[in-house]
Amino acid sequence: MNISVKQAERLLREHYTFKQLGFSMLLTRLKLLYANDNSSQSFDNYIKEINDFLEKYKNVMVDDIALIQSL
Repeated sequence: MNISVKQAERLLREHYTFKQLGFSMLLTRLKLLYANDNSSQSFDNYIKEINDFLEKYKNVMVDDIALIQSL
């Protein structure tokens, strides 16, 4: 799965409740980084990290991925 820039922005700016604790923890860390550095290069790195996580755990994140796709 590849999230869009719009989806990534929403994930990093807004609050959503996800079933997978690991993903929630990842987003919390990325939100803190994003608050301190929202340059385009860093933002691209945040998107890559989210996509890598979603790809690795896509089998257990079906419901969470559906939520992300609805953003």
